[in-house]
Amino acid sequence: MEINMENFFLSMAFLVGIILLIPFYRVYRGPTLFDRLLGVAAVGSKTITIVLLFGLIYDRLDMFIDISLGYAILNFVGVIAMTKYFKKSASDY
Repeated sequence: MEINMENFFLSMAFLVGIILLIPFYRVYRGPTLFDRLLGVAAVGSKTITIVLLFGLIYDRLDMFIDISLGYAILNFVGVIAMTKYFKKSASDY
């Protein structure tokens, strides 16, 4: 049985997609708000990994690197903004 790289990358993307369920559970159930924010950050980083794996599958890694860098910047800024917002609103109580 011959395994080519395309099937390997596709199976890795599927495996990371399954592993993605763990941070989704933390986002859904997280005991505190900051646990949920960490779950969102973990979901974002694993999504970047999946995007890069699809870049390897389609043999267009250069294009998918640009997409994943843009998504990483948006994910980072979004998590920081949510953290500052919720930290400020939590101190109001």
